[in-house]
Amino acid sequence: MSQTGQTAEYDGAAATSEISRLTDHLFRHEAGKLISVLTGIFGINRLQLAEDVVQESLIRALRMWPYTGVPKNPAAWLTQTAKNLALDVIRREKLFHDKEPQIAAFMEQWPSESVVGESPKFENEIRDGRLRLMFICCHPLLPPEAQTALALKVLGGFGVAEIASAFLTTEAAISKRLTRAHHRIRELHIPFEIPGGDELSNRLNGVLQTLYLVFNEGYKASSGDSLIKEDLCREAIRLTSLLAEHPAGNRPRTHALIALMLLNAARLPARIDSEGNILRLKEQDRSTWDQAMIARGMWHLSESAAGDEVSTYHLQAGIAACHCAATNYESTDWRKILSLYDQLLELDNSPIVALNRTVAVANVHGPAAGIEAVEAIENGEQLRSYYLLYAVLGEFERQLNHFQAAIDNFRKALELTELTSERSFLSERLRDSDERKLRIVA
Repeated sequence: MSQTGQTAEYDGAAATSEISRLTDHLFRHEAGKLISVLTGIFGINRLQLAEDVVQESLIRALRMWPYTGVPKNPAAWLTQTAKNLALDVIRREKLFHDKEPQIAAFMEQWPSESVVGESPKFENEIRDGRLRLMFICCHPLLPPEAQTALALKVLGGFGVAEIASAFLTTEAAISKRLTRAHHRIRELHIPFEIPGGDELSNRLNGVLQTLYLVFNEGYKASSGDSLIKEDLCREAIRLTSLLAEHPAGNRPRTHALIALMLLNAARLPARIDSEGNILRLKEQDRSTWDQAMIARGMWHLSESAAGDEVSTYHLQAGIAACHCAATNYESTDWRKILSLYDQLLELDNSPIVALNRTVAVANVHGPAAGIEAVEAIENGEQLRSYYLLYAVLGEFERQLNHFQAAIDNFRKALELTELTSERSFLSERLRDSDERKLRIVA
């Protein structure tokens, strides 16, 4: 093949890859909005149909754009395609024949432009529709594991493979959960509405937990080449903010979750270097932290203080606020952070929280105390297949100049993680420990 041919092939592959990234970005932002509108038209018992229409719109974009070029307003193109496909369904299915004129008239009023160009009335319909979907996905009559899987797919634009990775299970298992959830919604005739009273409070916890998981997957991806999926973080913040603006979700714990998200997301620009390698907190350039986002986070944290409620989100947001308030690593109020972790363990006695707490213990009392805290974790056996257990122990041993122990732990951590950036980071820590060991021997 000629050099010109090779260049053309490379350019074509690069363009296809860029289009794939663009459609993925669009799907994260537009899928929930489109599904919410279509569900309002088709009925919640036809949620799968709404999902299929939106999915087909994305597939058409992936097929056409490499040849026709990306449209000037890709979000509008996706919306218009979804409208056309939905109208085809309405004309084809007898169920909608009697309602076809009214539905068609409604869809003609549905703006193809993004939310910025929509009328306030239609924007409110989309907002309320998305909130209804949040609460439907977290209905107590759906199995808990199905609730989160369905919400991640419908609201977060997660694929089955991504959900399987987040749950540490197979794609087949997730597909079964999603299928059962759709069947259950149809069988129970779950209403397309936001609940009230005690039912609202109970379901709100499930909604917040799902949004928390969406953010966490963006903040530290469970798989792939990139540590951060910023689109997911921003979408989680957007959806949680949407929830807080509605009377149904305007609760202290909602504001606490937004505060946690914003305070952590403000540090995203400093978490990796130009090559995508992990930068630890002490290595980050704090001048790149988003101060406007930190200010918003602090405002929501103050709003979360209303009443007597203290949730896990309050305490995690408090920890994030301590980091954001420190001008450098050395001035971090680790004693305050440790106190907050102690309170957090009382509400959530999970091994993961206990492991995170050991870092605060080590910063207050030294690395040996950190190792003792790791050994004292209740249900610590659940962490034996978790790479971060060995990464933390390796760091503590390294600080104590126990380099062989550090090497052993870093090697074990490497065996347990597949994320490219984490493997690169651990390999560097392993090399550094090995070099230090050799210098001592020499």
